[in-house]
Amino acid sequence: MILAEGEMDVSILGGDDIDQFDRRIIEVLRSDGRISVTELAQRVGLSKTPCQTRLKRLTDRGFIRGFKAVVDPARLGLGHVAFTEVKLSDTREAALAEFRRGVLAIAEVEECHMIASSFDYLLKIRTRDIRHYRDILGERISTLPHVASTSTFVAMEAIREGGF
Repeated sequence: MILAEGEMDVSILGGDDIDQFDRRIIEVLRSDGRISVTELAQRVGLSKTPCQTRLKRLTDRGFIRGFKAVVDPARLGLGHVAFTEVKLSDTREAALAEFRRGVLAIAEVEECHMIASSFDYLLKIRTRDIRHYRDILGERISTLPHVASTSTFVAMEAIREGGF
C-alpha cells in the first residue's frame, strides 16, 4: 500500500474486535473530526446507519475518546516549548502519586511521561517565553513533591506535533 506523506497505515492498528471499517473510521476522523456521519459513511464504504453504530461502539468502548479543536499555541501566545527531565528523590508509589497530582495542577505542563532512564519523568512545558518558563520551573516544577533535580531542553522548531 502506498501512503501519502504523513498518512498512517491503519492496518497496523491493533485492538480487540476492530476491523478494517473501524480502522478506516478512525483514520478519517483523525484527519477531519467535524465530518458528518453521512460523509464519513461514504468515505469508509458503509451506509449511514451501520457507520453510526460503529462510531458509537468505538466511542463507547474508548477507542475514540472525544473530539476537540486543534489550536495553534503560538497564535495564542504560547510558542515556547521546553522538555524538562525530572529526577525524583523518592520513587516509591506514594511519592510518585504525590508528584503526579502536583503535575496535573500545572496548566503549562502539556505532557508528562514516566520514563525508564536515568531520570524519572519527561515533561513537555508550553509557555509564552523563556522568562515565563523560568518562573514555572522555579516556582512550580522545582517545588513539586520529591523533585531532586531537573534538566531542560528548549525546542527550537517543531517538525511534527499533535500526536496520535
